[in-house]
Amino acid sequence: MSEPRNLDGQVALVTGSAVRVGAAIVRELHANGASVAIHYRSSRAPADALADELNSLRDDSARTFQADLADTPKIAGLIEACAAWKDRLDIVINNASSFYPTPIEEVTEEAWEDLVGSNLKAPLFVAKAAAPYLREACGSLINIVDIHAQRPLKDHLIYGPAKAGLAMLTRSLAKDLGPDIRVNGVSPGAILWPTDGMEDAAKASILKQIPLKRTGTPEDIAGCVLYLVRDADYVTGQIIAVDGGRSVGW
Repeated sequence: MSEPRNLDGQVALVTGSAVRVGAAIVRELHANGASVAIHYRSSRAPADALADELNSLRDDSARTFQADLADTPKIAGLIEACAAWKDRLDIVINNASSFYPTPIEEVTEEAWEDLVGSNLKAPLFVAKAAAPYLREACGSLINIVDIHAQRPLKDHLIYGPAKAGLAMLTRSLAKDLGPDIRVNGVSPGAILWPTDGMEDAAKASILKQIPLKRTGTPEDIAGCVLYLVRDADYVTGQIIAVDGGRSVGW
């Protein structure tokens, strides 16, 4: 039997990780030994609270970093600051994302810049800035994609193509950054309902499409991320759907 593995000594950056799925990923990586860089744009209070929680368990094992990823020149500074914290960077999780509907009559250039910017452009420039550090560490890059990168979601004319682009970017980076850096993706299904609410009938319709007949949890996504960064030494260029089977047959 192989020896249990952990991430002791490694540093992981998770973008958009003050709350929700990002925070669950941070907690999972931290619980398995990593020091965690908690990135946020405007959610300073929950980011600081999460860092305090984790530092109470292990001193100087979590630190917050603020950056607006829409300001592309700031991305290099974010990566440099994270790497300087403990003089290394082993894991990067591109989790930060904007998500909202854009029916055709409501499509604007501003929405395009925001949705494509957060879901495709920013992950590319994060990868570019992090690549030298990840190469030195033989590290891992994970992009949080979406099952709707594969099948369109009604009234999401910008978000879906942006995530489809992220899926292709994941595979492209895996090819370009190998053999030193492994690049993979995780595609969540119904994990958390939208924060702006959803009608019960819509929720019921989604649940009918899921073989497991239930939503997942942020911890389900975090567990898949942990597998990819810790245990999957011979896995790169793959995108794993964590969706209760919803995309079976798509």
